[in-house]
Amino acid sequence: MKDKIFGVLQRVGRSFMLPIAILPVAGLLLGIGSSFTNATTIETYGLTKILGDGTLLHSLLVIMNSVGSAVFNNLPLIFAVGVAIGMAKKEKEVAALSAVIAFFVMNTAINAMLTVTGQILANGEIAESVLEGTITSVCGIQSLQMGVFGGIIVGLGVAALHNKFYRIQLPNALSFFGGTRFVPIISTIVYMFVGILLYFVWPVVQNGIYALGGLVTGTGYVGTLIFGLIKRALIPFGLHHVFYMPFWQTAVGGTMEVAGQMVQGGQNIFFAQLADSANIAHFSADATRYFSGEFIFMIFGLPGAALAMYQCAKPEKKKQAGGLLLSAALACMATGITEPLEFSFLFVAPALFAVQVVLAGSAYMIAHMLNIAVGLTFSGGFLDFFLFGILQGNAKTSWMRVIPVGIIYFFLYYFIFKFMIKKFDFKTPGREDDDVETKLYTKADVNARKEAQNGAVEAGSSDPVSEAITRGLGGKKNISDVDCCATRLRCTVKDASLVNDGVLKATGASGVVHKGLGVQVIYGPNVTVIKSNLEDYLETAPDTLETPAEAAETQEVNEQKEEAGQKVVDRIVISSPITGVAAELSTAPDEAFAQKMMGDGAVVTPEDPYVRAPEDGEVAFVFDTKHAIGFVTESGISLLIHVGIDTVKLNGEGFEALVESGQEVKKGDPMLKLDLDYLSKNAPSIVSPVLCTELEDNQRIHLLNEGQVKAGEPLFEIEVLQ
Repeated sequence: MKDKIFGVLQRVGRSFMLPIAILPVAGLLLGIGSSFTNATTIETYGLTKILGDGTLLHSLLVIMNSVGSAVFNNLPLIFAVGVAIGMAKKEKEVAALSAVIAFFVMNTAINAMLTVTGQILANGEIAESVLEGTITSVCGIQSLQMGVFGGIIVGLGVAALHNKFYRIQLPNALSFFGGTRFVPIISTIVYMFVGILLYFVWPVVQNGIYALGGLVTGTGYVGTLIFGLIKRALIPFGLHHVFYMPFWQTAVGGTMEVAGQMVQGGQNIFFAQLADSANIAHFSADATRYFSGEFIFMIFGLPGAALAMYQCAKPEKKKQAGGLLLSAALACMATGITEPLEFSFLFVAPALFAVQVVLAGSAYMIAHMLNIAVGLTFSGGFLDFFLFGILQGNAKTSWMRVIPVGIIYFFLYYFIFKFMIKKFDFKTPGREDDDVETKLYTKADVNARKEAQNGAVEAGSSDPVSEAITRGLGGKKNISDVDCCATRLRCTVKDASLVNDGVLKATGASGVVHKGLGVQVIYGPNVTVIKSNLEDYLETAPDTLETPAEAAETQEVNEQKEEAGQKVVDRIVISSPITGVAAELSTAPDEAFAQKMMGDGAVVTPEDPYVRAPEDGEVAFVFDTKHAIGFVTESGISLLIHVGIDTVKLNGEGFEALVESGQEVKKGDPMLKLDLDYLSKNAPSIVSPVLCTELEDNQRIHLLNEGQVKAGEPLFEIEVLQ
């Protein structure tokens, strides 16, 4: 259980990296835009003619400032999508769409509750009794102030729903809504109730967050030291993102009113002040206490450690170690990426990493004590130091104090590391045994060692259906693309002669259609689940090519032949849903329909623009592209009414749906309206199959009407044999 929880937390931490990755770009835009549109900065550096109000560059910089602010203003939605993508196992684009939908549904539900209870008035204003800062605008929706917690709640929840349901198989009548299509549906329903629940729960949580933030802030410099120690200590486990993010982005890191708005979180407060820097005398060191100290040990301290390791290297390995350590030190100084250096401490000498934790943790506290208020977007490298420290001026940031402290830290790291490396003979880069390669280690090396020690080897999952489909398509090497539509697995192969129809049909397919290098395997509406499973299997399947095998004989069935002793005991009449010309299904200009791969029935060429209910019953589903309708009669017969051939490619053009999924209708009620002129010009054919999709073994179709037929007149009957 402990390992499982740890693994989940690691994935949560990694999922934060996707939305965090946009912050450096947004911060650069905001930093440059804010710095060079600041009247004081322009006047100080004599740049009025180039950057003054009304110049082209000034307009561009204003736009950059606005774009950067837009990212920080919409972080909850960005986190919702980013966390959902990061936590989803497969079909990540579906998780992203579902997260967006769930985010808006949740906040709309909260807004409705706030309106119903009178906290938001009819004119949209907030009632006077509401505590200031507890309600805010989220993407234009007035909702509870949850900051990025709201996005994280959506992202984690949607990812959990996605991972549980993206392969779900529903009953045949609802199978179109199975697989990935079910995820946004269930997310919408769940997050409507989550929004209602949060209306009652979040105010309590909010009070707790404010109290925790007050506790951290109230502990002063000691609290900052504890924060720094914990953050650096969590680096090896990949959990530091989980820890520091609330301090950066939520009320845990404090709240402050900036430019008339209540802002939560240290990083958000800094950037809000940066956007309003003309009215700020000095940025808040209480807000930047969670990151200003990083400049001290990333630009100065860790390079001192790198120099110590270089000087301790063996003479014959000094040149090689020097090149590696210099590149790692420059990356650390410029961008704040510390992994190559920090993980080398952890891998070869955990004691050195313990020193790093103590020194780095104390740097946070010292920066706070010295009132240093330099912001950052991602990590404490020189680029951020220049943009958010030097360019903003010493009066606003006290950035000059970083330099003397940094020099002291450089020598602290240098002497402590050099002493310990020599005293305990730590095998830092350049001091390895002669048979060991000189290298810098990464998190992957640490994880690999841990897995080797624990013997943690995951066994591949078995999926015989996907394995058989792969074999039927000629092997993994023969498959170049996998996709699906409403009922068909659509694959592109490199050599069509290697495809084995017999093997594919043995997987449950009702038919296989060949079109050049395209292979369409007919599975029915549950094909989305089959596609997802196949894509998962192909990721780890052996990269083989199946040798051509003799295709299994296709068993021909003669519908007109009755077994000896069988007789018709019942007849179920199905009326035509379309006015037009009726014909045998075998005349359909599509191989899949003509060979009855998707069911048996008849075809009708429409002459009237309306598709009507053939019998009393229920609309099982209306395809997104409106070209087909699933229908279940009162007697339980499942029908598919498919208007035209390949009309799915029209994306709904030429169709108007008059009914909804789940709607009960009477015989003759209009269900679709067709633009016959448009369909005739743009579809390969308007011949429309009317199919029974779930015939029993003892049932067969008998055409009753051939030629002219009106909607509501008998089309065919289902004969039940005994």
